[in-house]
Amino acid sequence: MAWYTGDVFYDTALLAGFAYVLMIVLASKFGQAAYGRFGGRAPGVKFEPRLGWILMELPAPLVFLIVFFQGQNSDQLVPMIFLGIWIIHYSNRGFINPLLMRVHTGSKASFNISVVIFGWIATAAHGFFSADFIANHAKHLTPEWLTDPRFIVGIIIYAIGFMLNVHSDAVVRNLRSKVPNPDEPRYKVPYGGGYRFVSSPSYLGEMLSWLGFAIFTWSLAGVFILLVTMANLVPRALATHRWYQKQFEDYPQNRKALVPYLI
Repeated sequence: MAWYTGDVFYDTALLAGFAYVLMIVLASKFGQAAYGRFGGRAPGVKFEPRLGWILMELPAPLVFLIVFFQGQNSDQLVPMIFLGIWIIHYSNRGFINPLLMRVHTGSKASFNISVVIFGWIATAAHGFFSADFIANHAKHLTPEWLTDPRFIVGIIIYAIGFMLNVHSDAVVRNLRSKVPNPDEPRYKVPYGGGYRFVSSPSYLGEMLSWLGFAIFTWSLAGVFILLVTMANLVPRALATHRWYQKQFEDYPQNRKALVPYLI
């Protein structure tokens, strides 16, 4: 079915991608993805958090690079800029941040294999949809696009989200010492930065990043990953907020779950 780019395979796969988003939304009604504080009791094979996170994110950069460099426009200025943004984003998300994680001494593997497998579907689709659109189908990504209001607004939103994500991850990471003492609490209340307003600023930052990406690429590929991210992280942010409130009696009462002053 050629309804978007004129490429039957791409357009049909994109429809299947949106159906997968609906499946994620329905699955979230039955609980959160089994990693981190929600991964301990889930049955099945589990990975150490750093390894699990790297494995889950790996298809996004690999598939993107493979598909991108086969594209007819891969040597053009704007697609090359988007390639650079992609590499920076996934260098941080898929490698730097996981490797910098400070795992509590003695904690058990908690990153369930089911999360990795379903993550592969989303990240591989994300890499394919974005790379193929940018390198083959996006006729508007000429040098003039760099002065278009959609590019300017999108890149600003993306940058704000990316910086919020990086800073929020650093705040959580620094709650533990570089060599965690087995006797120190596994979880603590984070403060500062986005945590002044919400319980999950890193999730908010991730959603802002993909909102910006959808705008500055002006693509349904960007809308796909934004919806996947929201379907995963909105319910998880709400559950995390409730978990903090239950776990810590002195948890800040004015702190929202995900959106400052609103949710």
